[in-house]
Amino acid sequence: MSRMTTLPRSRPLTRADLDAMPDDGHRYELIDGVLLVTPAPVTRHQRASFQLGLALHRSLSPGLEILHAPFDVVLADDTVLQPDVIVVRRADLTEKNLPTAPVLAVEILSPSTRRVDLLLKRSRLEEAGCASYWVVDPDVPSIMSWHLVDGRYADAGRAEGTDVLVLDVPYPVTICPADLVR
Repeated sequence: MSRMTTLPRSRPLTRADLDAMPDDGHRYELIDGVLLVTPAPVTRHQRASFQLGLALHRSLSPGLEILHAPFDVVLADDTVLQPDVIVVRRADLTEKNLPTAPVLAVEILSPSTRRVDLLLKRSRLEEAGCASYWVVDPDVPSIMSWHLVDGRYADAGRAEGTDVLVLDVPYPVTICPADLVR
């Protein structure tokens, strides 16, 4: 596969354009045909992602799997996201990507992604029917969670520091934000 050296300027980007991006350690995502490029995450971010995966795995329901970025979630030809952590139905996976909304998508905030994670990604995942969306702020530390109710995200719970977040959706899980960054 040839790698893209210049971007098309006269049209929104597509999955095909994304496939031509270089394998250079950056994360390439599309939202409505607009390219988002972010650098590799820092240690605190990686630690939170790993610990969250462990916490989610403890009570994982049969038929589900946990994956970490980079892994493409294809919501449309012009919208391909790579949430930090996703819980997916194994039956929905292809070898290359997830061609539908995950059961749970989690973004771990960093200064460069905060607005995109809290607004754009949340909106696109809501529209695509992702049952649950969480945002982890490793600096506080905190977790904010939403779940779909009649096609719109409703607040499912929040926890900060050593508070414990207990959720039933997408499956029963208990998480302490402070444990994610130790």
